Amino acid sequence: MPNYLSIRAYSRQRKGHSHHYHQLVLPLRGAINIEVEDYSGKVVPGECVIIRSGEIHHFTANEEARFVVADMSKLPENISQSEQLIFSINSPLISYLSFIEEQLEYQVNTEIEKIMFSTFEMLLAEQTLLKQTDRRIRLVLEYVLENLADKLVINELAKIACLSPTQFKKLFKDQMGLSVLQYITKVRMEKAKALLIHTDYPIQIVAEQVGYTDLSSFSRRFLSFYGLTPSAVSR
Repeated sequence: MPNYLSIRAYSRQRKGHSHHYHQLVLPLRGAINIEVEDYSGKVVPGECVIIRSGEIHHFTANEEARFVVADMSKLPENISQSEQLIFSINSPLISYLSFIEEQLEYQVNTEIEKIMFSTFEMLLAEQTLLKQTDRRIRLVLEYVLENLADKLVINELAKIACLSPTQFKKLFKDQMGLSVLQYITKVRMEKAKALLIHTDYPIQIVAEQVGYTDLSSFSRRFLSFYGLTPSAVSR
C-alpha cells in the first residue's frame, strides 16, 4: 500500500522481491544488509536506503533490529533527481522516526497516520542527500550534536574518529563538504535560531547552549551567518 508508514523487522534468511511503489527503509535499531542495483552492504541508524519502484532487492537483518519503512507512490524531488541509493539523514528526521515508532506501536489512528506521513514527506524533502557517512565521521557528528555547549577542539574530535588531526580534517571535508569548523558553526547557528524563535530563553542562555560564553562574540557570529541580530529573530 503506497503512502504508508510501518515498523518492520526482518530475518537472517535472505529474501528478495520488488514492489510497484517506491520504498524507503530507515533503521531505528540495528542494520539491514541490502542488495539493490549496484549496492551491496549495510544501512545503519542515521541512514536511509531508497528502493525504487520495480527494483528487485535482497535483504537480511537480525530479528531484533527495527526499521521505519515508508511505501511511497511518489518520491520527493530531491530524492527522485538523485542517483544516490543510500544517504545520511539529519537530526530532526532521526528524532521524528522515534515518534513514528511510538505512535504506530501505541494505537491505530488513521487521521494521525495521514498527518505523520505528510510530516515525514516534508522532512524528507528537507534532506540534503549526502553520501553514506564514514563510521568514524558519524561518531564525531553525534558527539558534536550532543555537546554543542562545550568547547569543541579539532584534536579531541580527531581522537574520537581515531585519526590524526590532518587525516580527520581531510576526511571530514570529503564527507561533509564543509570544514570541521564550518560545520560546527552551521550546526550551532541553526540550533541558536531555533531556540530564539521557538523558546523564550534569554539570548545569553541561547548563546551558552550553543557554545558561546561571550554574548558579543555570539551576536557577531549570528549576524555574519544570518544577516540578522539574535534580537531580531528572538520571540
